[in-house]
Amino acid sequence: MKKIALVLIVSIFILIGCKSNEENSEFTVKVEEAHHKEDFLTKEAVQFNLKLEFGGKERMEAKFTILTNSTKGVIEYKNGAKIIFDKDKVFYSSTIPNEESVRFDAFTWEYFFLFPYKLTDPGTIWNKYDNKEKNQKNYLTEKLTFKRGTGDAPDDWYVVYADKTTKLLEKAAYIVTIKAGKEAAEKNPHAIQYLEYKEVDGIPMATKWVFWGWEDGKGLTDELGHATLTDIKFVKADTDYFTPGANFKMK
Repeated sequence: MKKIALVLIVSIFILIGCKSNEENSEFTVKVEEAHHKEDFLTKEAVQFNLKLEFGGKERMEAKFTILTNSTKGVIEYKNGAKIIFDKDKVFYSSTIPNEESVRFDAFTWEYFFLFPYKLTDPGTIWNKYDNKEKNQKNYLTEKLTFKRGTGDAPDDWYVVYADKTTKLLEKAAYIVTIKAGKEAAEKNPHAIQYLEYKEVDGIPMATKWVFWGWEDGKGLTDELGHATLTDIKFVKADTDYFTPGANFKMK
């Protein structure tokens, strides 16, 4: 009898675990379908202008050109300086505005842009999240973590909110551990809010980002900055454009 009871208990936990995994996968499927991921990935590259401000000061103004599979990208600044990434390698010209943040800039802003299409990337782990915010009924909410060895900062995590009606991403709380480490980063989580969606070749794209402080159970707190995205379009990839010059440095 004890063995039978033990088998039943184990079976129940397995069923609960399977159901949880199915629910989590349903979240990503709904969001990816809302963002037309399959259509997006049929395109070769996407290009847009990004103007980014924090604390009332311009942080960046540049043109981004990224392969839709996220393996290569170019950030071209107003002064002609470039950051080029090829998988995990980052190259940059000597006239770059901020050499210290080259690697951060190479991967952060393009990741925010591509986020709706990267929810099921290798190394992603989705967990149920108990949203206790006042307006929690308006959202589907899950927490994203990463397997060890995933990217530059596998200790990062995201709390992701999708509009319950449209299934489009609206907010993502996150921590940045690449500079401060997980313990310090968790004392100061931020959030990005995706607003003013417009269709580009039938694919919805957020044309405004707002950055906020964020608290578990409370949600968005103080506004920190914002970004506008203009001239979003799909383009053909020019191999030479993604090739760093002989005088480029590597980070």
